[in-house]
Amino acid sequence: MSGAAHEHGPNCDCESCGDPRSMDFLDKYLTVWIFGAMGIGISLGYVAPSVTGPIQDLHLVEIGLVLMMYPPLAKVNYGQLPAVFKNVKVLGLSLVQNWLIGPTLMFGLAVIFFSGLVPGLPARPEFFLGLVFIGMARCIAMVLVWNELAEGSNEYAAGIVAFNSVFQIVTYGVYIWFFALFLPPILGMESLVAGISAFNITPIQVFEAIAIFLGIPFAAGILSRFVGTRAKGVEWYEETFEPTISPLTLIALLFTVIVMFAMQGERIVAQPSDVLLIAVPLTIYFVVMFFVSFGMGRGIGADYSTTTAIGFTAASNNFELAIAVAVAVFGVGSGVAFATVIGPLIEVPVLLALVKVALYLQDRYDWRGYTTGRLDETTTTEDGSSSSTADD
Repeated sequence: MSGAAHEHGPNCDCESCGDPRSMDFLDKYLTVWIFGAMGIGISLGYVAPSVTGPIQDLHLVEIGLVLMMYPPLAKVNYGQLPAVFKNVKVLGLSLVQNWLIGPTLMFGLAVIFFSGLVPGLPARPEFFLGLVFIGMARCIAMVLVWNELAEGSNEYAAGIVAFNSVFQIVTYGVYIWFFALFLPPILGMESLVAGISAFNITPIQVFEAIAIFLGIPFAAGILSRFVGTRAKGVEWYEETFEPTISPLTLIALLFTVIVMFAMQGERIVAQPSDVLLIAVPLTIYFVVMFFVSFGMGRGIGADYSTTTAIGFTAASNNFELAIAVAVAVFGVGSGVAFATVIGPLIEVPVLLALVKVALYLQDRYDWRGYTTGRLDETTTTEDGSSSSTADD
């Protein structure tokens, strides 16, 4: 954001204000591109279902995810991460949101919609388990894109994601056991897990997914910043290199959306009612988690960029892990795997809408005086927004 003191608004020509007239063509019509990519993917998967073979064999989804996460991670000022990890208030809040509120909310929604306890909603054990698999897998991937689009702190997003990744390796299997096997019988819902005694989810499975979807782009981002700033200087890196690689995030996002929707295009068309049924609790989850977490961030006095990072890291999930584990345990054609695959298909449009909400809240509220979590490189402009001022 610009540090110059002036009146921001619809008549402002400042690029940092996010005025639509100053945005590049790709950013300005991002919503159109996203829905267009979704339509192309569904059509491709329905007309040519055999396309799923090459997508899987060539690992196109994995490649797309890695590419779209590289620019945000290359923009992280890694010298600020020690300050991120020292902020007990922010990390403690994130811990509560990600590992207490999030899993509990998703379990509650899974019970409401798929346990058979609510009249008119029959028991769907496979969808119940699918939502549990999603809810226990905390964010590590696409959240970096949503956070960047909403002008959140790359440093806090990267720090929280790294924290979640380490925590997830140890706890994912335990959380699945607790919410999917231990709690249902206690609550009188034995039928939801009838015949299942264990899931055999190992830390190695979780570690492999994290190593691929986070480790590779993280390493590439760190290497880029280290080599670039030392070979050409911080000014060149931030003013030339970062703008050059920025479009890769949105291009890779659109590519990933196409191949993900193509993978399930035939099934989405054949079973639209199931897609909608799974979409409802997921949409509720994303929206509730974002607003609760955003409100909690503002409640502790965090500045906008930190609050936004807190909100999006809590609202997003590690669908890649949930899908990988569901397929490994139940098979690619199972209802459990289908439910986990629907996850990112719903996340894309809903989180994109929440990006717009976050940017609206940035302008709607006065952020002056909200300094919790602010890093050394940020200052507050006259309108209360954050501005980068420090080098590596």
